[in-house]
Amino acid sequence: MTDHLLQPSATHSRRALLRTLGVAGLAAGGSGLLLPRRARASKTLTVGWVYVGPKNDFGFNQAHHEAVLALKSTPGLKVLEEENVPETEAVEQTMESMINFDGADLLFLTSFGYFDHMVKVAPKYPKVQFRHQGLLWKPEDPANTGSYFGYISEGLYGCGIAAALASKTGKLGFIAAKPIPAVLRSVNSFTMGARSVNPNITVQLIITGGWSVPAKEAEATNSLADNGVDGIACHIDDLKVVLQTADQRGIHSCGLNVDQRALAPKGYLTGSLYNWKTPYGEMIQDVMNGPSLPHLLRGGFAEGFVRMGPYGPAASDQVRSAVDTAAAELAAGKRFVFTGPLKDNKGKVLLTAGQHFAVGDPSLLAMDYLVEGVNGSLT
Repeated sequence: MTDHLLQPSATHSRRALLRTLGVAGLAAGGSGLLLPRRARASKTLTVGWVYVGPKNDFGFNQAHHEAVLALKSTPGLKVLEEENVPETEAVEQTMESMINFDGADLLFLTSFGYFDHMVKVAPKYPKVQFRHQGLLWKPEDPANTGSYFGYISEGLYGCGIAAALASKTGKLGFIAAKPIPAVLRSVNSFTMGARSVNPNITVQLIITGGWSVPAKEAEATNSLADNGVDGIACHIDDLKVVLQTADQRGIHSCGLNVDQRALAPKGYLTGSLYNWKTPYGEMIQDVMNGPSLPHLLRGGFAEGFVRMGPYGPAASDQVRSAVDTAAAELAAGKRFVFTGPLKDNKGKVLLTAGQHFAVGDPSLLAMDYLVEGVNGSLT
């Protein structure tokens, strides 16, 4: 059975194939598989990526796919991809399909909601390595699992600087998918960047409740524009609707995950981009050459996991200079996103003058607050 036959489509996905062959139940039971796992060819590493949305979404999933395209010519590497896999038992079927039909040795689960399914499946396949994007891994989880993470919030700090310097109303907006720590960190980092150049600026937060809900995202963008917001950023998977709507409304926008200048040719400022090629390349080489694959891998500007995107036509020389300076100082450890004095938006002191949170501070991984300057709540 070739990989070509297993390419996902509307009528013939890996999950549909499992159902057709009637092996899903056996795979879930962990014994008696009808098709034995194919022995890996000598010196060939088979690596699978699973995406919650389409791999050409101009957003989060595309960022991972672009890294796969950059790495697929690596000698000795065979790549597998499946897109549009829900955060349900469907991802368990996809993992087991990649292992049992394609001989996957290493799987990357790229969506937050895949984690519990990964730790459920991993013990059945101790010779396969599983890595989840999101830093949820704990030492008590299966030994062949782990997490990786890019501090995209560093780039959002730069976006905040750009949006604040371009703003005339002093009102910015942020559209977020869910109030989880990684997303709240993006909201707060954008606000910290904005207030580093304009301490009086405010950021109106709207949480849509989903990673890709175009109708709610369009409604949120129009609502923000109607209320005087003239610069917008997001932490959602697919930014097409937000950026295109923002451009139609004549307000500035910042991208996320991949270069999105083409979506907002008038008001685009810059973006915070993942550079997944770096961590994926490191982990693949670790499996190929050893000594071992780490359970946790994380990085930001300094490690090359994250970068600022190209500037759009709305970015002035002042914006470009300020963002370039901030990015360089963050990478060098001469500046920190979260510095004191700092309160949350309810008045609680988070940091006093002279204090800061380093980019890898464990407390930031459990962020459950909004900083001063954000208008909105977590409920």
